[in-house]
Amino acid sequence: MTEMTLWPILASAVVSTLIGWIWYHPKVFGATWMRLSGITPEMAERGKRRMPIYALIAFCMSILVAYVMSHFVIAWNVSDWKSAFELGLWVWIGFTAPPMLGMVLWEHKPVRAYVIVSVYWLVAFIAMATILAMGSQ
Repeated sequence: MTEMTLWPILASAVVSTLIGWIWYHPKVFGATWMRLSGITPEMAERGKRRMPIYALIAFCMSILVAYVMSHFVIAWNVSDWKSAFELGLWVWIGFTAPPMLGMVLWEHKPVRAYVIVSVYWLVAFIAMATILAMGSQ
């Protein structure tokens, strides 16, 4: 395959967004992440009025991530769930986990906040790579 169609890219972005909504729900990791990040309930309440625009921007960025990852899927000939898992893992190891460690080193955020955010990206990358691999067949 040398070309990715729009549908797997959009599906990957939707799934990544849904994973984020679940991941950061207060009953999953959201409350802990907010506390560790220093976000007060008042700050969260003020941010609610901007939530639709933030969600739209996040979705657009998910489309961008899926588009870029689709190039890796094509270049590496990823066509099954095992190679998709491997791609998601390598992308996370190489491009997300190390740079995000700056949260702990330079911003003095707790390691738990780093783990919550970076593992979200691991799960999202694996899901996106899987959808893109299945869409490339």
